[in-house]
Amino acid sequence: MNNFQYYNPVRIVFGEGQIEQLSDLVPTDARVLITYGGGSAQRTGTLDEVKDALSASGNRTVFEFGGIEPNPEFVTLLKAADMVNEHNIDFLLAVGGGSVIDGSKFVALVASLTEEDGTVSRDQAWDALTSYCRNIDSAVDLGAVLTIPATGSEMNSGGVVNYSERQAKLPFGNPLAFPKFSILDPTKTLTLPERQVMNGVADAFVHVMEQYLTYPVNAKVQDAFAESLLKILIEEGPAVKKDPENMETRKNIMWTATMALNGLIGTGVPQDWTTHMVGHELTSLHAIDHARTLTIVLPSVMRELKESKKEKLLQYARNVWNLTDTDQDDDTIIETAIVNTENFFRELGLPVSLEDVDLDNAAIDPIIKQLEAHNMVKLGEHGKNDLDVSRRILDRAVTSKAS
Repeated sequence: MNNFQYYNPVRIVFGEGQIEQLSDLVPTDARVLITYGGGSAQRTGTLDEVKDALSASGNRTVFEFGGIEPNPEFVTLLKAADMVNEHNIDFLLAVGGGSVIDGSKFVALVASLTEEDGTVSRDQAWDALTSYCRNIDSAVDLGAVLTIPATGSEMNSGGVVNYSERQAKLPFGNPLAFPKFSILDPTKTLTLPERQVMNGVADAFVHVMEQYLTYPVNAKVQDAFAESLLKILIEEGPAVKKDPENMETRKNIMWTATMALNGLIGTGVPQDWTTHMVGHELTSLHAIDHARTLTIVLPSVMRELKESKKEKLLQYARNVWNLTDTDQDDDTIIETAIVNTENFFRELGLPVSLEDVDLDNAAIDPIIKQLEAHNMVKLGEHGKNDLDVSRRILDRAVTSKAS
């Protein structure tokens, strides 16, 4: 196991009806900006529930900013940041899924990057994003009410922002972006369309794989925890599709998605993230749901990088898929595990190839150009996945072996 430091200050408030705890969690004299997405928070009554909780005690002043996109747009987020400055906001409350929380983190970090007229500088905010926001040394306080379990953003300090004008979808991270708290009420997931629920299961699954499927460093705790999370998702994904009203299943999916990317299973181990970086370009160029880009790319990453990941692929096959037949050779066991992974995604109704989303080989060159433009040329746990490797991964992803 490698040396590491682990720090996570996020208070988690989990369970049904916990939104009422906002009256104790948000400072009583705060000037609050509630951020949310396309309107589901309003339609389902969650937004009213949040406002009622905020007004239950104290003397808070509350403003709202809606319309944060499923892939939060840079320009939209700067409008929210301008609102922070216009109304002297000192607390952001993100109500939604990972995109709303990611976007609100970015707003919290860049709100101080202003021009002389008090508006946020687009150039400074872009420079900050392309530097992963690492050099920002102040941020507006942030809390979250999670409605879509998927990204783990509710318990980490990172995020992703899309900038359509530049065809860029870029990650960022800064310890100042940790939420002060996150409320996880699994009943809020009951109103989600099946597509979003399945996307969330897949997103969490690939988050675990990016931190697990590298090479062994004898990190027994992290490996065992990661394998347990994967097995829970393999069990609960089809279960929630079959019985969407089962609250125990909902609870387990929500908490698993949070644990998948709160930093714990990634401490002291190498990490990959090739699937995500390639997937981001698919989203940017073709507006494919983030999770669906991951299910398209991951199986091909596993096949293309089979030799460098061989030990962990065999461990994954044995410990997650119970492939323990000693009469089979290693390559057969690994391929069976990859096909099982594809079939799991298919069972959730998710694509596993470019042709599943009506793309073919013609889509590859633009993706490679975008990776080069965004300096994604040394990907993976070894930093050796160059553009040629990314191209081979995409070539493999054109069609699928799932059956």
